Amino acid sequence: MTKRTPLYETHVKYNGKIVDFAGWELPIQYKGIKEEHFAVRENAGMFDVSHMGEVFIEGKDAEKFSDYLVTNDVTALVDTQVLYSPMCNKEGGIVDDLLVYRYNKEKYLFVINAGNIDKDFKWMNDQVDGFEVTLRNESDAYGDIALQGPKAQEILQQLTDFSLKDIKFFYFADEVMIGKYPCIVSRTGYTGEDGFEIYVKAEDTAGLFELIYEAGKEFGLELTALGARDTLRFEAGLPLYGNELSDTVSPLEASLAFFVKLDKNDFIGKDVLVKQKAEGLTRKSVGFELVGKGIARHGYEVCSEDGKVIGEVTTGYQLPGTKRSIGVALVNIEHKALETQIFVKLRNKLVEAKVTKKTFYKKKYKK
Repeated sequence: MTKRTPLYETHVKYNGKIVDFAGWELPIQYKGIKEEHFAVRENAGMFDVSHMGEVFIEGKDAEKFSDYLVTNDVTALVDTQVLYSPMCNKEGGIVDDLLVYRYNKEKYLFVINAGNIDKDFKWMNDQVDGFEVTLRNESDAYGDIALQGPKAQEILQQLTDFSLKDIKFFYFADEVMIGKYPCIVSRTGYTGEDGFEIYVKAEDTAGLFELIYEAGKEFGLELTALGARDTLRFEAGLPLYGNELSDTVSPLEASLAFFVKLDKNDFIGKDVLVKQKAEGLTRKSVGFELVGKGIARHGYEVCSEDGKVIGEVTTGYQLPGTKRSIGVALVNIEHKALETQIFVKLRNKLVEAKVTKKTFYKKKYKK
């Protein structure tokens, strides 16, 4: 049975085209993916991300346990700081990629992917032996609105006395009053632009959404949905769980080595990742651009010139506003170098491509 966020009726009201996404009824677009994509790049867009999960970890060992769960260094955080990290299984595959919010040494919030909420919560609970912690899955209690784009701060500042410029990139503030609604506001997002993710009580989400929408219209704010969210994150080189990331792909293979701290205390999957690094990878996630005509799609085979399969496309698009057909693929390691010639199998035809960087857009975060 599909689930609905607190904004389902709002999406219907504004003619959002509803689809099933990871078991949730969510809009794929409103006016159109291209228009919504450029609204975020040029002004601002507002997304419903209430399907994301929120798990609180509290107790004497909250820092130690959180650090054990993920590959990045939780102990380096200060209060109100946010951290991106993969969370691995014992084989080094990625259980999920997530954000860690530090309230204090004894309280953390993990924001996890919608399709993984039940799996992640069970996984976390299965690891608690020996740690003095309490885990709370509060996913149903919160709505989450992402306001992204160069005018995001200007729009939101109209609605609060809190100085939003004081929230630095990858930091958050709790109990921020947006209108009459108390919110958690973080300077994070998934688009390559400056912006905020705003967590609010589930029952207040629709009211807050309408408030921000009205305040943003004069700034060119558009309602934006899953389609543009995917083109924006892809263009900015941000991975998606279920595409670039999975239980059978390690963060090193997924080019997330920056978020893996092999010199920190023990964490789940560490021994496998240490071995992988020492012995060398056999495959790697790379960007590519088609030289020939066509659009590469998720799941298409990547081949060498003689037709031998050397990998698979994890994401593929025609870049909005251009005729460039680009993508990301997981390929055998000997094909990872920039400018390497590869071929994508499109309808039983091999179409030439070349390996490129995975970031097709220069990120514009406020540091």
